[in-house]
Amino acid sequence: MEKELYIIRHCSAEGQSPHADLTAEGILQAEQVAGFFDDITIDRIISSPFVRAKMSASPLAQAKGLHVDEDSRLTERILSSHYFDDWLLKLEDSFLDMHLTYEGGESSHEAMERACSVIDELENGSTTVIMTHGNLMALMLKCFNEYIGFPEWQSLANPDIYHIQITGHETVMKRVWS
Repeated sequence: MEKELYIIRHCSAEGQSPHADLTAEGILQAEQVAGFFDDITIDRIISSPFVRAKMSASPLAQAKGLHVDEDSRLTERILSSHYFDDWLLKLEDSFLDMHLTYEGGESSHEAMERACSVIDELENGSTTVIMTHGNLMALMLKCFNEYIGFPEWQSLANPDIYHIQITGHETVMKRVWS
C-alpha cells in the first residue's frame, strides 16, 4: 500500500455556518494554497461540501484542471447541538475522552472514524488533496499519530497543510505550511 496525501484546513472564513464564504483574506489564501502546489502533481481533490472548504479548493482545482469531489464525511465535527459558554473546555475534554458525546453531537472517535474512512478508500499509488476543517483535520492526523490532540488542534492555522506519505506499514507526517 502506497498513498500520498495533503490534508488542508480551509482558508479564513466569515463564520462557522456550512454556508459561510471565505473572507477577502481567505480568497487570497486560497490562491496561495494553489501556488504551493505549482510543482506538485496531484491526482484528486476531495472536499467537505461546506462552502468555505469548496472555495478553498477551487483555485487549486482550476490550476490543476481537476474536479473537486465532495464528501460529506469531511464536514466539520459537531461538538453539540447546544451552545456552551465553555465550549473550548468541552472540546479539550473531547480529545481527552475520545468517546465523550454531548447532546446532538458526535464523539471524537466517531468523527475520526468517518474522516479516516475517506483515506482508507484512496487508491494505492495516488496523490490526493483533502480539504476539510480544523477539528476534523486534527482528528484525521490522530489516525496517523495517537499523540495528536487538543494542543495540536489549537496550533492549526487557517489555512494549514500536512503532507502524509503512507508506504507499507510506515507513515511519515509533516506540517508543510507556514
